[in-house]
Parts: sequence; C-alpha cells; structure tokens
Amino acid sequence: MSTEADLNFDLERLLLPAWAKQADDTNRYANHRGDPGPREGGDRRDRRGGPPRGGGRPGGGRDNDRGPRRPQGDRRSGPPRRDDARGPRREEPREPVAPPPEVAVNFAPEARGVEALARQIKLTGRAYPLFDIALLVLRKADRYVVTFSTIKKPDGTVAQPLFNCNLDETLWTSEAEAVAHALKKHFDTFYKAERTATTPPKGTYTFVAQCGMSGVILGPPNYHDYQKKLTQLHAERFGRMPFDMFKARVKIVRDEAVVKQWLDEQSWKTEYLCLNVAEEKKLATMEEVEKHFRETHLASIVKPVETQTINGLAASQMPCVPLRRLARMEWEALMRFPLKLVTALSQNFASQGLHFFKAGKGVTHVSVARPKHLDLNATPVSPGLRKLLEFIEAHPRCTRRKILQALAPAATPAPTLAAATPVEGVAPVVPAEVVTTPEQIAVVSDLHWLLHQGHVIEFASGVIEAARKPLPKPPPRPARSSVAPEASAETATMTASEETTAVSSEPEEENPPVQTEIPAPSGTAEVPAESATPVASPS
Repeated sequence: MSTEADLNFDLERLLLPAWAKQADDTNRYANHRGDPGPREGGDRRDRRGGPPRGGGRPGGGRDNDRGPRRPQGDRRSGPPRRDDARGPRREEPREPVAPPPEVAVNFAPEARGVEALARQIKLTGRAYPLFDIALLVLRKADRYVVTFSTIKKPDGTVAQPLFNCNLDETLWTSEAEAVAHALKKHFDTFYKAERTATTPPKGTYTFVAQCGMSGVILGPPNYHDYQKKLTQLHAERFGRMPFDMFKARVKIVRDEAVVKQWLDEQSWKTEYLCLNVAEEKKLATMEEVEKHFRETHLASIVKPVETQTINGLAASQMPCVPLRRLARMEWEALMRFPLKLVTALSQNFASQGLHFFKAGKGVTHVSVARPKHLDLNATPVSPGLRKLLEFIEAHPRCTRRKILQALAPAATPAPTLAAATPVEGVAPVVPAEVVTTPEQIAVVSDLHWLLHQGHVIEFASGVIEAARKPLPKPPPRPARSSVAPEASAETATMTASEETTAVSSEPEEENPPVQTEIPAPSGTAEVPAESATPVASPS
C-alpha cells in the first residue's frame, strides 16, 4: 500500500479547510536563482565583493604579510601569557543542578481538539498516521493538557508534596514558595505600603556596600542593619546561590551620589497597612507581613493537593522552576517517542467511533473504517461502484483528481486564480478539484461510500488504494491422537506360568504413547481475522 515517503506530510496543513491549502505540485524553488559566483578555484571573499586575500599581490598571502612564522612552542619572544602574568585562571565552582522532583507528569490531548480532529477525519474519510497526529498535538501548547500528581513511597508517605495557590491556580513544591509567590504577585490584595519621613542616620559615611549583581545598596558594612539586609537579599533573589559566593559579589562603592542615595532611602520609613481584616493594623517589616499572612490568609489561599491539571501554555510558563523543568523533560521525551500520548489519543478516538489499522511498514493509522476487501465476483454492486473499484485496483496510488479525470471528465476546465489579486505575504492558493457535473457527483458519492465502508483507503497524502484480499486461511490442524492398543479380554488374562515369568524377568520400560502431528502445508501461515487484516503495499 503506502510507502514511507507517503507519510511525510503536513497534518496541520491537511486538516485546514480547502481554501487555505496550497497545491502539492507548487514549485517552492521557482524563484531560486542559485549562486552566480564561482565555487571552485576562487576565494570566498571574491563572491562577497571584497578584495582577494593577499591584497592582489603575487604570492601575497597570510604568511607573506605577517612574516616568517614563529616556531610552535617558542613563546619567549611574545607577550607573557595570562597564566604567567596573573597566575592560573580560577574556575568558579558551578552550582550543582538539583534533581527533578519526584512528581508524576502526564500529557493528554485537549478534549475539544480531539473532537475537532475526529470530526475532520470523519468528514474527509482519510486515514492518518496516529504517531504523526500525536506529534502534531505536541507541537502547540494549546492542544494538550499536563497533569501533575504526587507519588507515594512504599510506606505510604508522599515523596514530593504539591501546593496550589488558588489566587492564580499555580502549583508549587513547597508551602514557603507558594507564600512568597502570593506576597510578591498579589501583595496589593492584602496589604498597602505607606512611607513616612524619619530621622536619617547620624554620622559621616564615605562608602557603602552594593550588590554587584542586582545593584541594591546595602549600606556601610558597619551599619547595624547591614547583615539583616544582606541575608534578606540573598534569601529573596539569590537563594539557590551559596551564601559565600553571593557575599563575594558585594563591592564597596565610594561614589558620593551612591552614598547620598542610601542616605535618602534611610530618611523614609515604610509601614504596611493590613487590608481585608476586621481591625486596622500596621506592620513595620516584611517579616511581620509574612507572619501575619500565614496566620490570617494561609489556610484559605495555599492548600496541598494530590493532583492538578493545567493547560499546556500554563505548564510551559510555570513560575515554579523545578516543575517547569520536569514538564519540559517529559515533553522532550514524548517528542522522541510519543507512545503515552498515542495511547491516550487511541482511547479518545475509539470513543468517537474511529477505527485503527496498520499499513506500510507497520504504521498505525486511524480512519473511519478498517480495511475490508470487497469481492466483486461474490457481491453484487452497481455498475458505477464496480467501474470505480476496478479503476482503483488497476491504477495503484491514484488520487481523486485522476479518478475524476478518467471516469467523469468535466466539460470545462476548473477555474484558476490567474485573475485574482495577489495578497502581499500570502502564497496563492490553488483550489481543489471542482465537482460540477452529475457524473462527477455520482463518482464522488460512490467513493465516499467505499471509504466509509473500508473497501477503499485514502491516505493523508491523497493516495487512494483498494483494500487487499486477505490471504487464504490454512486448513485446520487435526487433533492430537495417541496410538494405544486396546486390551482385550484374552490378552488381559494371564496364565500362572506367564505371570511367574513376568515377575522373574526384569520389568521392561513402558513406551509412552506415540503422538502423531500433521505439519502445516509449506508456504502457508496463520492470518488474523478479516476485521484486523492489515493493508499491505501493492507489489
């Protein structure tokens, strides 16, 4: 039937409406002029319009311009190396990558998208490769959903708990991360910051410490609030970096403008007014704000969950980095081999009334019906169906256009887009075969019936083939028979002398019953039922 080359098609383009499709015979390289410049015996810079190497002088190359080469390994006359001048290069320790959380991730197709795909398959009657449909679903985030579930250990405890922030339905691996996210993104919902003037720091300050990565001014190292600000900045922005490495990035700045900016910041005091509470209350620091949030709002905002399903776009933009990385790893694994998504798609398609079969090199296809051979000699059909099926069997790998041109040619050619006004940036669309005459309508109707009965298969590439006749079934194997002579009354009666002789002599080993088995005729093999007969490629 179909070959591997037939399966290299664009499902996304084929599932578009007819007016949005581009003809398969469009030459994509019609305007390609090629490279007019020389490719052999010339220099690359010549093709770019630049001067040739060596300045055009005879023998003027790289070596002639720079003089004789220095022997390799002789560095005494050159400048000192970096290792000689400033010592060996110091390699900063890299932060170890944390292992992914022990959370189960499952990708499933979006329900409405599956319904649309099933409706399109029923409408067109074509057979599509199931694995290609799975890859088509994975290429766009709005076509699938992602489910995160907890995993329980053998003792019944949860390996990695999950927490949901119901303010924006985000998922987190710890309660502290969920609280920090709620205070950062939804701070104005619960608190209001108010600045009031206060007494500036006394004394003379000529330098301050500043974070070299974020630019936050921490103040003089001998100021009483310096250590508190240092640890707070590390916890809020650089918690995954070792504290010693973060502290090494802090620099001393002696700029008067920076010192004045710090003094101005210390001349104001920030207080936080609690909102959505019965009693009005002001908090002095962010530590008090977090404590108040945990005591007042935590139980109703952040809740532990065992499973949560979110759409693909939200999963690709999750603020929780470990879960986002885990979803990315699972997506990349499915792009290499989407077996799990294919299983989910097959279940959804089966519930929509679609069927599956294998064609070509064992490629699973989904269609409106399984292939079923129609014997024209044993089944009476109309003359139009007989003529159509005989043409398809006589012309393997034909298309709808060839069938219409051969069985019901139109009196007038199909309209073209020659007179249509071209749209800038949009490729011209060649219309599909126009069915206008009653003969063409009859042929298309007969083809539609054959497709939905499984007698004819139209692949996604447009190739139409008839269902092959199944191989003859081998004759049934006879039941196994054992050769055991029946004991008669005379042979069963032993005389005393024979019995004495049998007892005195050594007992002979009993021969097991001989089993005869008739082998299957050569050249035959077991063939599955007709309902599961695969569609093989024509010889």
